[in-house]
Amino acid sequence: MEAEVDKLELMFQKADSDLDYIQYRLEYEIKSNHHDSAGEKNPVTLIKELSAIKSRYQTLYARFKPVAIEQKEIKSRIYTTLNKTMTMIEELRKQTDVELLPLTEEEKTGTEQLKSHMPHL
Repeated sequence: MEAEVDKLELMFQKADSDLDYIQYRLEYEIKSNHHDSAGEKNPVTLIKELSAIKSRYQTLYARFKPVAIEQKEIKSRIYTTLNKTMTMIEELRKQTDVELLPLTEEEKTGTEQLKSHMPHL
């Protein structure tokens, strides 16, 4: 999950950078090659629209950032709780000399998925 959050954050940063570049190129093209053409949209209006789009992206990013932080905190809490639970189970097993049954296929699959998301286990 953390990798997806980081990837999404990078996508927002790239989009912001791309919009800056597009705006710069539009301004440059308008200054160097502006021709009054009937039926074409005003280049100044296009730049303003581009600025509005950039503003929307920044707003989305501002909303996304706290969610990403919260996801990382939740993942950390889940990892800590799960790790404590597994330690307690192991201690109980040792104290009671209980022999565990082999894992079912479903349990094996779940364990592998958990390990792939939480390599510290």
